[in-house]
Amino acid sequence: MASIAPAADWPTFRGADRKDISTETGLLKQWPEDGPKKIWTSDKGGLGYAGFSVAGGIFYTMGARDGGEFLLAFDAATGKEKWSTLMGDLLKNNWGDGPRGTPTVDGDRVFALSAQGDLVCANVKNGAVLWKVKMSDFGGNTPGWGYAESVLVDGDKVICTPGGSQGTLLALERESGKKIWQSAGWDDPPQYASVIVAEHAGIRQYIQLTMKHAGGVDATTGKAVWLSDWSGRTAVIPTPIFKDGKVYVTSGYGVGCKLIDLGPIHSPEDAWSNQNMVNHHGGVILVGDCLYGYSDKGGWTCQDWKTGDVKWSEKKLGKGAIHCADGMLYLLEESSGTVVLIKASPEGWKEHGRFRMEPQTAQRKPQGKIWTHPVVSHGKLYLRDQEFISCYDVKG
Repeated sequence: MASIAPAADWPTFRGADRKDISTETGLLKQWPEDGPKKIWTSDKGGLGYAGFSVAGGIFYTMGARDGGEFLLAFDAATGKEKWSTLMGDLLKNNWGDGPRGTPTVDGDRVFALSAQGDLVCANVKNGAVLWKVKMSDFGGNTPGWGYAESVLVDGDKVICTPGGSQGTLLALERESGKKIWQSAGWDDPPQYASVIVAEHAGIRQYIQLTMKHAGGVDATTGKAVWLSDWSGRTAVIPTPIFKDGKVYVTSGYGVGCKLIDLGPIHSPEDAWSNQNMVNHHGGVILVGDCLYGYSDKGGWTCQDWKTGDVKWSEKKLGKGAIHCADGMLYLLEESSGTVVLIKASPEGWKEHGRFRMEPQTAQRKPQGKIWTHPVVSHGKLYLRDQEFISCYDVKG
């Protein structure tokens, strides 16, 4: 990121380093019987599945209102709306209309991608649009469920995934929105994962996952540095994970997961591959040498990073999204809105409280569920079901 955010801020999807692990401490390790205390609820979120970013006391998300998709800012302490900015036309979808990604805050600017592919850079104070581009301007075609990516800001570049024959990844100037490069040697269509940044073998690179490949492109030139085959089906959603020269990827619809060893000269080989984690959506988090997430095969699963073996699996909660803070995992069940707190431990499922988020929407489409990922920032847990956004005190 171009500026260093306070540790408790959450400036983009899965946090500043995109690992989805909050560095906050002093959070509740056991919840009261009826769950943590609610601080506020807003019904101004609009429709959609957009996630949360928190920076400088402001809470950012997106939502569908009045036939359009809006970038929204709220006071993080009170939930009072500060401003709203129209991004573009509304995406309509049988699983739910509206935006899917998460805004990215960087200094005095916030960047957000609508489901129709409108990328907006706005002033954090008032929402004034500083520049705007469309993914279609760069050869992108809106995928079936809409653009769901949360763009990456890395120094003076904004990185996103229009996909298509002009190049899978795109780098724009942070200040102007002008094109710097589009990836050479990689032209897969877009899917629904978000880009991460990594340093390996002397090259700073952007790593992404599509239906056909996991790959990395040179941050300076946009040239594909490595590609590894991936046989995705229907939709590829989870964010890749990088550690010590290895990249972990997973997707649903029976595909599974694998660990790619990039080697000393970017000659990728699979360290292992299996179906022990079949993560459709909701994310996977690496804590130490253990991966945690929901697998369509075995339920909530703890998987060994080095071997791919299952350390434990549990079905005491249904499918959903995951977040990590202060050594604890926050699990959100997509069907009921039940939130469970467990310890991030390879020793097994150790539950420390649960509650059901309220209120829940009456506007969600029948095929839709509660898909917005939970976020903890500054001792507060943020949850969403369409227009309803709720904030809970998890510091006590």
